[in-house]
Amino acid sequence: MASVSMERIKNKKPGDLLFDVVVYSVCIFIFFVVAYPLYFIVIASVSDPTFVATGKVIFFPKGFSFFGYEQIFQDSRVWIGYRNTLFYAIFGTFINLLFTLPAAYVLSRQEFRARRFLMFFFVFTMFFNGGLIPTYLLMKDLSLIDTPWVFIFNPLTVNVFNLIIARTFFESNIPNEMYEAATIDGCTHFSFFQKVVLPLSKAVISVIGLYYLVWHWNDFFTGLIYIRNYDLQPLQIVLRDILLSNQVFAEGAGSGGTGGGYAQRYADQVKYGIIIVSTLPILMLYPFIQKYFEKGVLIGSVKG
Repeated sequence: MASVSMERIKNKKPGDLLFDVVVYSVCIFIFFVVAYPLYFIVIASVSDPTFVATGKVIFFPKGFSFFGYEQIFQDSRVWIGYRNTLFYAIFGTFINLLFTLPAAYVLSRQEFRARRFLMFFFVFTMFFNGGLIPTYLLMKDLSLIDTPWVFIFNPLTVNVFNLIIARTFFESNIPNEMYEAATIDGCTHFSFFQKVVLPLSKAVISVIGLYYLVWHWNDFFTGLIYIRNYDLQPLQIVLRDILLSNQVFAEGAGSGGTGGGYAQRYADQVKYGIIIVSTLPILMLYPFIQKYFEKGVLIGSVKG
């Protein structure tokens, strides 16, 4: 393999080699610009905040310590928040796909004459909505306030943007001739959707599934507005409360001599640690579905 690569390099003209070097250099620079902030947060979360504040932490951690993570994970609320958020994210994403994919399939069928009429009302909600107070009153009338189901069944159960992506994917990649061939074998729309459409739609399912999963994982507003029971709060609310309590503690101890410095260090390390704790699961999941991501977005995009 190495000999083949060297042979290709030797056969290239100097201008082509220079172009390759420039392109690779630009790509490496862009990758560094994008990846370094995340890398800095990782090394800052395990470094002494004094070195971080003075600019001495650049590429490697200094004053290595897991003090911030210890303070985060020794709080039992974090584990309750993780449990709740995992349930909301996994089960909520399943419900989102359960509603979005069949709706997108129906709206993609040419023989369904009401599809343009119904699609208008879906798109209308992207520009206008009832606002917070009517939505809160609706959730209250449905007895969803202070229940875990408010995270699952709400006005965003079907995201119109994801609906459009899935509908466009079905229109572009599931030919009508395939359905006609299936009907000859006695296939109904339900069985055709289950046995043909879904197996051929792994790319777009992975994309909109990731969109829904990230939205549920980062859902801060729902817990803030509709949940009062602390045992039902998602991870984002728990981490917010821990961060705020540490900041208040640090500011209150600011005039306390050595206690103030200790409190400030405590708050800074927890701040960086919370960023890692809240984003790491999603970052670990993304590489497994990255191969579907670009294909699903490009194929499911609106064309023409």
